[in-house]
Amino acid sequence: MLENGYYWRNRELRKHVAVIDGKVAPTIVLKNSTYLNIFTKQWLTANIWISDDRIVYVGDKMPEKQLTTEIIDCKNYYLVPGYIEPHAHPFQLYNPEELANHAAAFGTTTLINDNLMWHFLANKKKAFSLLAEFNKLPVSMYWWARFDSQTALQDEEAFFNSEEVLDWLSHHSVIQGGELTAWPSLLAGDDRLLYWMQEAKSKGKPVEGHLPGASERTLTKMKLLGVSADHEAMTGAEAIERLQLGFQVGLRHSSIRPDLPKLLDEMLAANITSFENVTMTTDGATPAFYERGMMNICLEIAIEKGVPLEEAYRMVTYNVANHYNLAEELGSIAPGRIAHINILQQKDDPHPVSVLAKGQWIKRKNNGKTLTTHIDWENYQIGPLNLDWDLQMSDLQFSVPIGLDMVNDVIIKPYAIETDVTLDVIPEQFADAFLLLIDRDGNWRVNTTLRGFTNRLGGLVSSYSTTGDIVCIGKNKYDIQLAWKRLKELGGGIVLAHQGEILFELPLTLGGIMFDGKMEQLIEKEKQLKATLKEFGYRFDDPVYSVLFLSATHLPYIRITQQGIIDVKKREVLFPAIMR
Repeated sequence: MLENGYYWRNRELRKHVAVIDGKVAPTIVLKNSTYLNIFTKQWLTANIWISDDRIVYVGDKMPEKQLTTEIIDCKNYYLVPGYIEPHAHPFQLYNPEELANHAAAFGTTTLINDNLMWHFLANKKKAFSLLAEFNKLPVSMYWWARFDSQTALQDEEAFFNSEEVLDWLSHHSVIQGGELTAWPSLLAGDDRLLYWMQEAKSKGKPVEGHLPGASERTLTKMKLLGVSADHEAMTGAEAIERLQLGFQVGLRHSSIRPDLPKLLDEMLAANITSFENVTMTTDGATPAFYERGMMNICLEIAIEKGVPLEEAYRMVTYNVANHYNLAEELGSIAPGRIAHINILQQKDDPHPVSVLAKGQWIKRKNNGKTLTTHIDWENYQIGPLNLDWDLQMSDLQFSVPIGLDMVNDVIIKPYAIETDVTLDVIPEQFADAFLLLIDRDGNWRVNTTLRGFTNRLGGLVSSYSTTGDIVCIGKNKYDIQLAWKRLKELGGGIVLAHQGEILFELPLTLGGIMFDGKMEQLIEKEKQLKATLKEFGYRFDDPVYSVLFLSATHLPYIRITQQGIIDVKKREVLFPAIMR
Protein backbone atom coordinates (compact mmCIF):
# COMPACT_ATOMS: atom_id res chain seq x y z
CA MET A 1 0.00 0.00 0.00
CA LEU A 2 1.33 3.45 -0.91
CA GLU A 3 2.20 5.92 1.80
CA ASN A 4 0.02 9.03 2.09
CA GLY A 5 2.90 11.14 0.78
CA TYR A 6 3.05 9.08 -2.39
CA TYR A 7 -0.70 9.41 -2.91
CA TRP A 8 -0.35 13.16 -2.56
CA ARG A 9 2.58 13.28 -4.98
CA ASN A 10 0.73 11.08 -7.48
CA ARG A 11 -2.26 13.44 -7.43
CA GLU A 12 0.08 16.38 -7.94
CA LEU A 13 1.77 14.75 -10.94
CA ARG A 14 -1.58 13.81 -12.48
CA LYS A 15 -2.70 17.41 -12.06
CA HIS A 16 0.39 18.63 -13.94
CA VAL A 17 -0.47 16.34 -16.84
CA ALA A 18 -4.08 17.56 -16.70
CA VAL A 19 -2.82 21.12 -17.18
CA ILE A 20 -1.09 20.03 -20.38
CA ASP A 21 -4.29 18.23 -21.49
CA GLY A 22 -6.30 21.42 -21.03
CA LYS A 23 -8.40 20.04 -18.17
CA VAL A 24 -6.92 22.28 -15.46
CA ALA A 25 -5.75 25.88 -15.69
CA PRO A 26 -2.16 26.73 -14.69
CA THR A 27 -1.77 29.22 -11.87
CA ILE A 28 0.73 31.47 -13.68
CA VAL A 29 1.86 31.86 -17.29
CA LEU A 30 4.99 33.87 -18.10
CA LYS A 31 4.39 34.57 -21.77
CA ASN A 32 6.86 35.89 -24.33
CA SER A 33 9.71 34.89 -22.03
CA THR A 34 13.31 34.96 -23.18
CA TYR A 35 14.83 32.38 -20.86
CA LEU A 36 18.18 30.66 -20.42
CA ASN A 37 17.96 27.02 -21.38
CA ILE A 38 20.55 25.56 -19.04
CA PHE A 39 20.96 22.38 -21.06
CA THR A 40 21.74 23.91 -24.46
CA LYS A 41 23.21 27.13 -23.02
CA GLN A 42 20.93 29.14 -25.32
CA TRP A 43 18.56 32.04 -24.75
CA LEU A 44 15.21 30.88 -26.12
CA THR A 45 11.71 32.36 -26.33
CA ALA A 46 8.81 30.47 -24.77
CA ASN A 47 5.64 30.64 -22.72
CA ILE A 48 6.27 29.16 -19.29
CA TRP A 49 3.35 27.58 -17.46
CA ILE A 50 3.39 27.14 -13.71
CA SER A 51 1.00 24.99 -11.69
CA ASP A 52 1.24 25.82 -7.99
CA ASP A 53 4.94 25.26 -7.16
CA ARG A 54 6.06 23.55 -10.40
CA ILE A 55 6.94 24.46 -13.94
CA VAL A 56 4.75 22.23 -16.14
CA TYR A 57 5.37 23.52 -19.65
CA VAL A 58 8.01 25.50 -21.55
CA GLY A 59 7.20 26.06 -25.23
CA ASP A 60 5.26 28.02 -27.85
CA LYS A 61 1.71 27.17 -26.77
CA MET A 62 -0.70 28.97 -24.46
CA PRO A 63 -2.99 26.93 -22.16
CA GLU A 64 -6.52 26.07 -23.24
CA LYS A 65 -7.87 26.86 -19.79
CA GLN A 66 -6.68 30.18 -18.38
CA LEU A 67 -9.70 31.83 -16.77
CA THR A 68 -8.08 31.66 -13.30
CA THR A 69 -4.52 32.04 -14.58
CA GLU A 70 -2.30 35.00 -13.82
CA ILE A 71 -0.72 35.89 -17.15
CA ILE A 72 2.44 38.02 -17.11
CA ASP A 73 3.91 39.40 -20.31
CA CYS A 74 7.69 39.03 -19.98
CA LYS A 75 8.58 40.64 -23.29
CA ASN A 76 11.82 42.65 -22.97
CA TYR A 77 12.85 40.69 -19.85
CA TYR A 78 15.19 37.72 -19.36
CA LEU A 79 14.44 34.73 -17.19
CA VAL A 80 16.96 32.49 -15.39
CA PRO A 81 16.57 29.78 -12.74
CA GLY A 82 16.55 30.84 -9.09
CA TYR A 83 20.06 30.97 -7.65
CA ILE A 84 21.37 28.35 -5.21
CA GLU A 85 23.74 28.94 -2.29
CA PRO A 86 25.48 25.54 -1.96
CA HIS A 87 27.20 26.16 1.38
CA ALA A 88 25.29 28.32 3.87
CA HIS A 89 25.93 28.72 7.60
CA PRO A 90 22.52 30.15 8.55
CA PHE A 91 23.24 31.04 12.19
CA GLN A 92 25.72 33.94 11.89
CA LEU A 93 23.66 36.26 14.13
CA TYR A 94 20.74 35.92 11.70
CA ASN A 95 18.30 33.03 11.90
CA PRO A 96 17.81 30.63 8.96
CA GLU A 97 14.34 31.87 8.04
CA GLU A 98 15.26 35.55 7.94
CA LEU A 99 18.43 34.80 5.98
CA ALA A 100 16.36 32.83 3.47
CA ASN A 101 13.76 35.57 3.14
CA HIS A 102 16.42 38.23 2.64
CA ALA A 103 18.39 36.19 0.11
CA ALA A 104 15.25 35.28 -1.85
CA ALA A 105 14.43 38.94 -2.49
CA PHE A 106 17.75 39.12 -4.36
CA GLY A 107 17.17 35.93 -6.32
CA THR A 108 18.75 33.21 -4.14
CA THR A 109 15.79 30.87 -3.76
CA THR A 110 17.57 27.74 -2.47
CA LEU A 111 19.95 27.40 0.49
CA ILE A 112 21.93 24.29 1.44
CA ASN A 113 22.58 24.75 5.14
CA ASP A 114 24.90 23.73 7.95
CA ASN A 115 23.05 21.84 10.68
CA LEU A 116 25.67 22.38 13.40
CA MET A 117 23.69 24.72 15.64
CA TRP A 118 20.67 22.42 15.70
CA HIS A 119 22.84 20.00 17.72
CA PHE A 120 23.24 22.68 20.41
CA LEU A 121 19.85 24.44 20.22
CA ALA A 122 17.39 21.55 19.92
CA ASN A 123 17.15 17.81 20.37
CA LYS A 124 16.88 15.70 17.24
CA LYS A 125 13.09 15.37 17.35
CA LYS A 126 12.59 19.12 17.59
CA ALA A 127 15.24 19.75 14.96
CA PHE A 128 13.53 17.42 12.49
CA SER A 129 10.20 19.11 13.19
CA LEU A 130 11.87 22.44 12.41
CA LEU A 131 13.19 21.04 9.13
CA ALA A 132 9.60 20.18 8.23
CA GLU A 133 8.57 23.76 9.02
CA PHE A 134 11.32 25.10 6.77
CA ASN A 135 9.99 22.92 3.95
CA LYS A 136 6.79 24.98 4.05
CA LEU A 137 8.67 28.14 3.09
CA PRO A 138 8.71 29.28 -0.55
CA VAL A 139 12.51 29.18 -0.37
CA SER A 140 13.90 25.64 -0.74
CA MET A 141 15.89 24.74 2.38
CA TYR A 142 18.22 21.73 2.44
CA TRP A 143 20.73 20.70 5.12
CA TRP A 144 24.03 18.97 5.81
CA ALA A 145 24.76 16.25 8.33
CA ARG A 146 27.80 17.31 10.34
CA PHE A 147 30.24 14.64 11.50
CA ASP A 148 32.01 16.75 14.14
CA SER A 149 31.61 19.91 16.20
CA GLN A 150 34.72 21.76 14.89
CA THR A 151 35.65 22.43 18.51
CA ALA A 152 36.63 20.39 21.60
CA LEU A 153 33.47 19.63 23.55
CA GLN A 154 33.42 18.18 27.04
CA ASP A 155 31.15 15.41 25.71
CA GLU A 156 31.47 15.15 21.91
CA GLU A 157 29.88 11.69 21.92
CA ALA A 158 26.58 13.08 23.19
CA PHE A 159 26.20 15.13 20.01
CA PHE A 160 28.09 13.15 17.36
CA ASN A 161 27.53 9.41 17.59
CA SER A 162 26.50 6.86 14.98
CA GLU A 163 22.80 6.93 15.86
CA GLU A 164 22.67 10.73 15.70
CA VAL A 165 24.73 11.13 12.53
CA LEU A 166 23.03 8.31 10.61
CA ASP A 167 19.58 9.60 11.49
CA TRP A 168 20.55 12.99 10.10
CA LEU A 169 21.98 11.39 6.96
CA SER A 170 18.73 9.47 6.44
CA HIS A 171 16.55 12.59 6.56
CA HIS A 172 15.11 13.54 3.17
CA SER A 173 16.00 17.22 3.65
CA VAL A 174 19.66 16.36 4.32
CA ILE A 175 21.60 16.14 1.07
CA GLN A 176 25.28 16.05 2.05
CA GLY A 177 27.68 14.84 4.69
CA GLY A 178 30.11 17.29 6.24
CA GLU A 179 31.65 19.74 5.98
CA LEU A 180 34.55 17.61 7.05
CA THR A 181 36.50 19.78 9.48
CA ALA A 182 37.75 16.66 11.29
CA TRP A 183 39.73 15.42 8.29
CA PRO A 184 43.00 15.11 10.29
CA SER A 185 41.25 12.46 12.42
CA LEU A 186 40.19 10.67 9.24
CA LEU A 187 43.78 10.55 8.01
CA ALA A 188 44.88 9.38 11.45
CA GLY A 189 42.68 6.29 11.13
CA ASP A 190 39.23 7.24 12.47
CA ASP A 191 37.20 4.40 10.91
CA ARG A 192 33.92 5.52 12.44
CA LEU A 193 34.23 8.79 10.55
CA LEU A 194 35.04 6.87 7.39
CA TYR A 195 31.97 4.69 7.97
CA TRP A 196 29.75 7.79 8.21
CA MET A 197 31.22 9.07 4.95
CA GLN A 198 30.55 5.74 3.25
CA GLU A 199 26.96 5.82 4.51
CA ALA A 200 26.51 9.30 3.04
CA LYS A 201 27.87 8.18 -0.32
CA SER A 202 25.71 5.03 -0.32
CA LYS A 203 22.65 7.27 0.02
CA GLY A 204 23.74 9.36 -2.98
CA LYS A 205 24.79 12.26 -0.76
CA PRO A 206 28.18 13.86 -1.46
CA VAL A 207 30.70 14.64 1.29
CA GLU A 208 31.95 18.23 1.52
CA GLY A 209 35.58 18.70 2.53
CA HIS A 210 37.28 21.47 4.46
CA LEU A 211 40.84 21.37 3.17
CA PRO A 212 42.58 24.77 3.37
CA GLY A 213 46.18 24.64 2.20
CA ALA A 214 46.03 20.89 1.56
CA SER A 215 48.89 19.42 -0.46
CA GLU A 216 48.39 17.31 -3.58
CA ARG A 217 49.16 14.25 -1.45
CA THR A 218 46.50 15.13 1.12
CA LEU A 219 43.94 16.03 -1.54
CA THR A 220 44.54 12.70 -3.25
CA LYS A 221 44.10 10.81 0.01
CA MET A 222 40.87 12.66 0.73
CA LYS A 223 39.56 11.85 -2.74
CA LEU A 224 40.39 8.18 -2.22
CA LEU A 225 38.54 8.23 1.10
CA GLY A 226 35.42 9.67 -0.47
CA VAL A 227 35.46 13.47 -0.23
CA SER A 228 33.41 14.84 -3.13
CA ALA A 229 33.91 18.60 -2.99
CA ASP A 230 35.92 21.39 -1.41
CA HIS A 231 35.45 25.16 -1.10
CA GLU A 232 38.75 26.07 0.56
CA ALA A 233 40.91 26.97 -2.47
CA MET A 234 42.60 30.31 -1.79
CA THR A 235 44.32 30.71 -5.18
CA GLY A 236 43.39 29.93 -8.74
CA ALA A 237 46.11 27.27 -8.84
CA GLU A 238 44.58 25.52 -5.80
CA ALA A 239 41.13 25.61 -7.41
CA ILE A 240 42.49 24.14 -10.65
CA GLU A 241 44.37 21.41 -8.77
CA ARG A 242 41.14 20.38 -7.07
CA LEU A 243 39.30 20.33 -10.40
CA GLN A 244 41.99 18.18 -11.95
CA LEU A 245 41.69 15.68 -9.10
CA GLY A 246 37.94 15.38 -9.61
CA PHE A 247 36.57 17.59 -6.83
CA GLN A 248 33.52 19.76 -7.23
CA VAL A 249 35.03 23.16 -6.46
CA GLY A 250 33.24 25.95 -4.64
CA LEU A 251 34.79 29.39 -5.20
CA ARG A 252 34.41 31.38 -1.99
CA HIS A 253 33.40 34.99 -1.59
CA SER A 254 32.73 35.58 2.09
CA SER A 255 33.19 38.30 4.69
CA ILE A 256 36.45 36.77 5.96
CA ARG A 257 37.61 35.35 2.59
CA PRO A 258 36.35 37.59 -0.27
CA ASP A 259 38.49 35.62 -2.72
CA LEU A 260 36.24 35.30 -5.76
CA PRO A 261 37.72 38.11 -7.93
CA LYS A 262 41.26 36.75 -7.45
CA LEU A 263 40.23 33.13 -7.98
CA LEU A 264 38.45 33.90 -11.24
CA ASP A 265 41.25 36.15 -12.52
CA GLU A 266 43.80 33.40 -11.95
CA MET A 267 41.64 30.60 -13.37
CA LEU A 268 40.81 32.57 -16.51
CA ALA A 269 44.47 33.54 -16.92
CA ALA A 270 45.27 29.80 -16.83
CA ASN A 271 42.86 29.30 -19.76
CA ILE A 272 40.20 27.45 -17.78
CA THR A 273 37.18 27.37 -20.10
CA SER A 274 35.02 24.68 -18.51
CA PHE A 275 33.13 25.57 -15.35
CA GLU A 276 30.79 22.58 -15.19
CA ASN A 277 32.30 21.37 -11.90
CA VAL A 278 32.55 24.84 -10.38
CA THR A 279 30.12 26.58 -8.03
CA MET A 280 30.31 29.76 -5.93
CA THR A 281 29.55 30.27 -2.25
CA THR A 282 29.41 33.05 0.33
CA ASP A 283 30.26 30.48 3.06
CA GLY A 284 28.22 31.94 5.90
CA ALA A 285 29.16 35.60 5.61
CA THR A 286 28.21 37.95 8.42
CA PRO A 287 25.05 40.09 8.00
CA ALA A 288 26.36 43.32 6.45
CA PHE A 289 28.06 41.34 3.68
CA TYR A 290 24.57 40.45 2.44
CA GLU A 291 23.26 43.99 2.26
CA ARG A 292 22.96 43.79 -1.56
CA GLY A 293 22.11 40.12 -1.70
CA MET A 294 23.82 36.75 -1.87
CA MET A 295 24.54 34.74 -5.03
CA ASN A 296 23.57 37.69 -7.25
CA ILE A 297 26.73 39.41 -5.97
CA CYS A 298 28.90 36.39 -6.87
CA LEU A 299 27.29 36.33 -10.30
CA GLU A 300 27.98 40.02 -10.79
CA ILE A 301 31.67 39.41 -10.08
CA ALA A 302 31.87 36.37 -12.37
CA ILE A 303 30.26 38.27 -15.25
CA GLU A 304 32.51 41.29 -14.73
CA LYS A 305 35.59 39.05 -14.71
CA GLY A 306 34.67 37.56 -18.08
CA VAL A 307 33.23 34.15 -17.26
CA PRO A 308 30.96 33.29 -20.23
CA LEU A 309 27.46 34.42 -19.31
CA GLU A 310 25.77 31.05 -19.61
CA GLU A 311 28.55 29.37 -17.60
CA ALA A 312 28.23 31.99 -14.86
CA TYR A 313 24.51 31.35 -14.45
CA ARG A 314 25.07 27.58 -14.43
CA MET A 315 27.59 27.99 -11.58
CA VAL A 316 24.80 29.17 -9.24
CA THR A 317 22.00 26.98 -10.63
CA TYR A 318 22.39 23.71 -12.51
CA ASN A 319 25.96 22.92 -11.41
CA VAL A 320 24.86 22.98 -7.77
CA ALA A 321 21.67 21.00 -8.37
CA ASN A 322 23.53 18.39 -10.39
CA HIS A 323 26.22 17.95 -7.72
CA TYR A 324 23.57 17.31 -5.07
CA ASN A 325 21.54 14.96 -7.31
CA LEU A 326 18.71 17.52 -7.42
CA ALA A 327 18.77 18.33 -11.14
CA GLU A 328 15.25 16.90 -11.57
CA GLU A 329 14.03 19.41 -8.95
CA LEU A 330 16.16 22.53 -9.22
CA GLY A 331 18.57 24.53 -11.31
CA SER A 332 16.72 24.89 -14.62
CA ILE A 333 13.59 26.25 -16.24
CA ALA A 334 12.09 23.00 -17.50
CA PRO A 335 9.01 20.82 -16.96
CA GLY A 336 8.79 19.26 -13.50
CA ARG A 337 11.21 21.63 -11.83
CA ILE A 338 10.32 23.73 -8.79
CA ALA A 339 9.20 27.15 -10.00
CA HIS A 340 12.18 29.18 -8.82
CA ILE A 341 12.57 31.87 -11.50
CA ASN A 342 14.39 35.22 -11.56
CA ILE A 343 13.24 37.91 -13.97
CA LEU A 344 16.05 40.20 -15.10
CA GLN A 345 16.16 43.57 -16.82
CA GLN A 346 19.18 42.53 -18.90
CA LYS A 347 20.94 39.22 -19.56
CA ASP A 348 24.15 40.42 -17.94
CA ASP A 349 22.45 42.07 -14.95
CA PRO A 350 22.00 39.25 -12.39
CA HIS A 351 20.02 41.38 -9.92
CA PRO A 352 16.36 40.37 -10.49
CA VAL A 353 13.54 42.88 -10.70
CA SER A 354 11.04 40.11 -9.86
CA VAL A 355 11.44 36.74 -8.15
CA LEU A 356 9.27 33.62 -8.08
CA ALA A 357 9.92 30.90 -5.50
CA LYS A 358 7.83 27.73 -5.53
CA GLY A 359 5.47 29.61 -7.82
CA GLN A 360 4.94 32.44 -5.31
CA TRP A 361 5.91 36.03 -5.94
CA ILE A 362 8.73 36.88 -3.54
CA LYS A 363 9.35 40.23 -5.18
CA ARG A 364 7.42 42.07 -7.90
CA LYS A 365 8.90 44.94 -9.88
CA ASN A 366 8.24 48.22 -8.03
CA ASN A 367 6.38 46.40 -5.23
CA GLY A 368 9.27 45.26 -3.02
CA LYS A 369 9.42 42.08 -0.92
CA THR A 370 6.29 40.11 -0.03
CA LEU A 371 7.63 37.45 2.36
CA THR A 372 6.48 37.23 5.97
CA THR A 373 7.87 35.09 8.79
CA HIS A 374 6.45 31.63 9.38
CA ILE A 375 8.52 29.84 12.03
CA ASP A 376 7.17 29.96 15.58
CA TRP A 377 10.43 29.64 17.50
CA GLU A 378 8.75 29.50 20.91
CA ASN A 379 6.98 26.33 19.81
CA TYR A 380 10.42 24.69 19.69
CA GLN A 381 11.61 26.17 23.00
CA ILE A 382 14.11 28.39 21.20
CA GLY A 383 13.89 31.71 22.98
CA PRO A 384 15.78 33.98 25.38
CA LEU A 385 18.45 32.37 27.54
CA ASN A 386 17.52 31.77 31.16
CA LEU A 387 20.86 32.35 32.85
CA ASP A 388 20.14 31.45 36.48
CA TRP A 389 23.65 32.07 37.74
CA ASP A 390 25.90 35.12 38.14
CA LEU A 391 29.37 36.01 36.95
CA GLN A 392 31.43 36.61 40.08
CA MET A 393 34.71 38.47 40.52
CA SER A 394 36.15 35.12 41.55
CA ASP A 395 35.47 33.90 37.99
CA LEU A 396 37.71 36.68 36.70
CA GLN A 397 40.97 35.32 38.11
CA PHE A 398 43.73 34.95 35.56
CA SER A 399 46.98 33.10 36.16
CA VAL A 400 47.85 30.91 33.15
CA PRO A 401 51.17 31.80 31.41
CA ILE A 402 49.95 31.36 27.81
CA GLY A 403 47.61 33.71 25.99
CA LEU A 404 46.01 33.86 22.53
CA ASP A 405 47.52 36.26 19.98
CA MET A 406 45.38 37.21 16.97
CA VAL A 407 47.29 37.06 13.67
CA ASN A 408 44.20 37.99 11.64
CA ASP A 409 40.41 37.69 12.01
CA VAL A 410 40.54 33.97 12.78
CA ILE A 411 44.15 32.72 13.02
CA ILE A 412 45.50 32.71 16.58
CA LYS A 413 48.98 31.88 17.90
CA PRO A 414 50.11 31.33 21.49
CA TYR A 415 52.20 33.90 23.30
CA ALA A 416 53.85 34.13 26.71
CA ILE A 417 51.90 36.49 28.99
CA GLU A 418 54.21 39.07 30.55
CA THR A 419 51.58 41.60 31.65
CA ASP A 420 50.31 41.52 35.24
CA VAL A 421 46.84 39.97 34.76
CA THR A 422 46.07 39.81 38.49
CA LEU A 423 44.97 43.45 38.29
CA ASP A 424 41.31 44.43 37.92
CA VAL A 425 42.17 46.69 35.00
CA ILE A 426 44.88 46.05 32.39
CA PRO A 427 46.48 49.42 31.52
CA GLU A 428 46.02 50.63 27.94
CA GLN A 429 49.73 50.57 27.17
CA PHE A 430 49.53 46.77 27.22
CA ALA A 431 47.95 44.97 24.26
CA ASP A 432 46.51 42.17 26.38
CA ALA A 433 42.84 41.83 27.32
CA PHE A 434 41.17 39.37 29.66
CA LEU A 435 39.57 36.39 27.89
CA LEU A 436 37.07 34.15 29.64
CA LEU A 437 34.99 31.29 28.21
CA ILE A 438 32.33 30.21 30.67
CA ASP A 439 29.71 27.48 30.45
CA ARG A 440 26.25 28.79 29.56
CA ASP A 441 24.96 26.69 32.51
CA GLY A 442 27.61 28.10 34.82
CA ASN A 443 29.45 24.84 35.54
CA TRP A 444 33.00 25.52 34.30
CA ARG A 445 35.28 28.27 33.05
CA VAL A 446 38.52 28.79 31.09
CA ASN A 447 40.62 31.92 31.75
CA THR A 448 43.44 33.37 29.66
CA THR A 449 44.24 36.55 27.71
CA LEU A 450 43.65 37.70 24.16
CA ARG A 451 46.00 40.03 22.32
CA GLY A 452 44.99 41.92 19.18
CA PHE A 453 41.22 42.14 19.65
CA THR A 454 41.10 45.41 21.61
CA ASN A 455 43.59 47.77 23.23
CA ARG A 456 41.06 49.88 25.16
CA LEU A 457 37.56 48.38 25.45
CA GLY A 458 36.42 47.73 28.99
CA GLY A 459 34.27 44.71 28.28
CA LEU A 460 32.54 42.61 25.65
CA VAL A 461 30.29 39.72 26.63
CA SER A 462 28.75 37.45 24.01
CA SER A 463 26.49 34.41 24.08
CA TYR A 464 27.20 34.09 20.35
CA SER A 465 30.00 31.54 20.13
CA THR A 466 30.82 28.21 18.52
CA THR A 467 28.85 26.26 21.13
CA GLY A 468 26.64 28.93 22.70
CA ASP A 469 28.84 29.27 25.78
CA ILE A 470 29.64 32.77 27.07
CA VAL A 471 32.69 34.69 25.80
CA CYS A 472 34.05 37.62 27.82
CA ILE A 473 36.79 39.93 26.47
CA GLY A 474 38.03 43.19 27.90
CA LYS A 475 40.51 45.31 29.82
CA ASN A 476 38.33 45.96 32.86
CA LYS A 477 36.75 43.31 35.06
CA TYR A 478 34.03 45.71 36.27
CA ASP A 479 33.01 46.53 32.70
CA ILE A 480 32.93 42.82 31.89
CA GLN A 481 30.58 42.28 34.84
CA LEU A 482 28.40 45.20 33.70
CA ALA A 483 28.16 43.81 30.17
CA TRP A 484 27.33 40.37 31.63
CA LYS A 485 24.46 41.79 33.71
CA ARG A 486 22.96 43.45 30.64
CA LEU A 487 23.37 40.30 28.54
CA LYS A 488 21.57 38.34 31.24
CA GLU A 489 18.69 40.85 31.18
CA LEU A 490 18.45 40.60 27.39
CA GLY A 491 18.37 36.80 27.43
CA GLY A 492 21.46 36.55 25.23
CA GLY A 493 23.33 38.66 22.74
CA ILE A 494 26.46 40.76 22.41
CA VAL A 495 27.02 43.65 24.82
CA LEU A 496 29.86 46.20 24.98
CA ALA A 497 30.61 48.23 28.10
CA HIS A 498 33.25 50.86 28.83
CA GLN A 499 33.98 52.98 31.88
CA GLY A 500 30.76 51.94 33.57
CA GLU A 501 28.46 52.55 30.58
CA ILE A 502 26.78 50.24 28.07
CA LEU A 503 28.03 51.27 24.61
CA PHE A 504 26.27 48.74 22.45
CA GLU A 505 23.85 45.86 22.70
CA LEU A 506 22.60 43.34 20.17
CA PRO A 507 19.83 41.10 21.53
CA LEU A 508 20.10 37.50 20.32
CA THR A 509 16.95 36.15 21.90
CA LEU A 510 16.76 32.95 19.84
CA GLY A 511 18.93 30.61 21.89
CA GLY A 512 21.47 33.35 22.58
CA ILE A 513 22.76 32.86 19.01
CA MET A 514 20.21 34.35 16.59
CA PHE A 515 18.51 37.70 16.08
CA ASP A 516 14.71 37.70 16.16
CA GLY A 517 14.03 40.50 13.69
CA LYS A 518 14.50 41.76 10.16
CA MET A 519 17.78 41.37 8.32
CA GLU A 520 17.90 45.09 7.57
CA GLN A 521 17.89 45.87 11.30
CA LEU A 522 20.57 43.30 11.97
CA ILE A 523 22.79 44.64 9.19
CA GLU A 524 22.74 48.09 10.76
CA LYS A 525 23.46 46.60 14.19
CA GLU A 526 26.45 44.67 12.89
CA LYS A 527 27.82 47.79 11.20
CA GLN A 528 27.53 49.63 14.52
CA LEU A 529 29.27 46.78 16.36
CA LYS A 530 32.16 46.75 13.93
CA ALA A 531 32.55 50.54 13.98
CA THR A 532 32.56 50.62 17.79
CA LEU A 533 35.15 47.85 18.07
CA LYS A 534 37.35 49.58 15.48
CA GLU A 535 37.31 52.67 17.71
CA PHE A 536 38.63 50.50 20.54
CA GLY A 537 41.49 48.93 18.63
CA TYR A 538 40.06 46.01 16.65
CA ARG A 539 42.49 45.77 13.70
CA PHE A 540 40.81 43.30 11.39
CA ASP A 541 37.65 43.07 9.29
CA ASP A 542 35.18 40.64 10.84
CA PRO A 543 34.85 40.77 14.65
CA VAL A 544 31.80 38.50 14.59
CA TYR A 545 33.87 35.67 13.13
CA SER A 546 36.73 36.50 15.48
CA VAL A 547 34.45 35.82 18.45
CA LEU A 548 32.83 32.78 16.84
CA PHE A 549 36.11 31.07 15.98
CA LEU A 550 37.88 31.54 19.32
CA SER A 551 36.83 27.93 20.01
CA ALA A 552 37.13 26.56 16.47
CA THR A 553 39.70 23.75 16.42
CA HIS A 554 39.67 23.40 12.62
CA LEU A 555 41.89 26.50 12.52
CA PRO A 556 45.47 26.97 13.80
CA TYR A 557 47.15 27.23 16.27
CA ILE A 558 45.65 27.59 19.73
CA ARG A 559 42.00 27.81 20.87
CA ILE A 560 39.90 28.26 23.98
CA THR A 561 37.34 25.44 24.27
CA GLN A 562 35.04 23.64 26.68
CA GLN A 563 37.92 21.31 27.51
CA GLY A 564 40.37 24.16 28.10
CA ILE A 565 43.13 25.87 26.14
CA ILE A 566 44.10 23.55 23.30
CA ASP A 567 47.14 23.21 21.06
CA VAL A 568 45.32 22.45 17.79
CA LYS A 569 48.16 20.73 15.95
CA LYS A 570 49.08 18.43 18.84
CA ARG A 571 45.45 18.02 19.94
CA GLU A 572 46.64 18.57 23.51
CA VAL A 573 44.89 20.39 26.35
CA LEU A 574 47.48 22.83 27.63
CA PHE A 575 45.37 24.16 30.51
CA PRO A 576 42.09 22.41 31.39
CA ALA A 577 38.77 24.04 32.16
CA ILE A 578 38.13 24.78 35.84
CA MET A 579 34.94 23.69 37.57
CA ARG A 580 33.20 26.62 39.28
